[in-house]
Amino acid sequence: MHAITITEPGGPEVLRWTEVPDLEPGPGEVLIDVAASAVNRADLLQRQGAYPPPPGASEYPGLECSGRIAAVGPGVEGWNVGDEVCALLAGGGYAEQVVVPAGQVLPVPDGVLLAEAAGLPEVYCTVWSNVFAVGRLAPGDTFLVHGGAGGIGTAAIQLASAYGARVFCTASAAKHNLCLALGAERAIDYRSEDFVEIVKDATDGRGVDVILDNMGAKYLGRNVTALATNGRLVVIGMQGGVKGELNLGALLAKRASITATSLRARPISEKTEIVEDVKTHVWPLISFGKIRPIIDRAVALPDAAEAHRVLEAGEASGKVLLVR
Repeated sequence: MHAITITEPGGPEVLRWTEVPDLEPGPGEVLIDVAASAVNRADLLQRQGAYPPPPGASEYPGLECSGRIAAVGPGVEGWNVGDEVCALLAGGGYAEQVVVPAGQVLPVPDGVLLAEAAGLPEVYCTVWSNVFAVGRLAPGDTFLVHGGAGGIGTAAIQLASAYGARVFCTASAAKHNLCLALGAERAIDYRSEDFVEIVKDATDGRGVDVILDNMGAKYLGRNVTALATNGRLVVIGMQGGVKGELNLGALLAKRASITATSLRARPISEKTEIVEDVKTHVWPLISFGKIRPIIDRAVALPDAAEAHRVLEAGEASGKVLLVR
């Protein structure tokens, strides 16, 4: 088979379409003929040498895919050869085939094209496990997501809105209409507006209950200021740096919490539980058309380097797919 390999840490040019050994599913695993994968920022970090795969994971990039089951390993129940599926991966999605634990496989939701489904597992597993499981977002809560027009952001806006939260987001001005159309009450231009001031004004000084943050250090202090009493800040990225200054007094006074999480390195048992929750709580909303995949563009899988350039340049709104 063929896969995208990383010849050495570097820019998009180090991604190569290469012939690699075929795969076979082991006990509890399925083999998927990949129809499409999707690009995530973690893939860019892996390409740069800053985010290696967890032990035992595929060395090829790609944290999600869609396709058809080509083979099932011993002990697998509920899946059959030919089933159309999508899957949450620890790696290996940028390939013609991938092996994945059966518990991390999801059916393609009704009304979603097979290729489009490649852009669902990583973002919705991330949003559900962080905004709802960790952040405990509830109907009537206020919610702020940074990077509202990205893959995670477009998923978070839709899901939080569908569950009855008031949604705010940061995004570049050119992408505000998309964020508003997806359910955001207010889109904030991170280049020219102060998100703390705006969410405080919109909530009569109270602040927001939950913040999903991909920036890390750069926004740490302002995020704490923007939180309401008993607020929850969930950090899932470090695009703005890894070291910031924290006013513990402000955090203590609000009885607030900060949690930093990642999904890729979690054990299979935890990922299986998250996938089951997503199938139960999110997939019906997709099938009923209440939320939908937001696809910016599709690029041929061998041209993954071009897809990485698009994401790094900040050109994309929603997901960039890699299709065979």
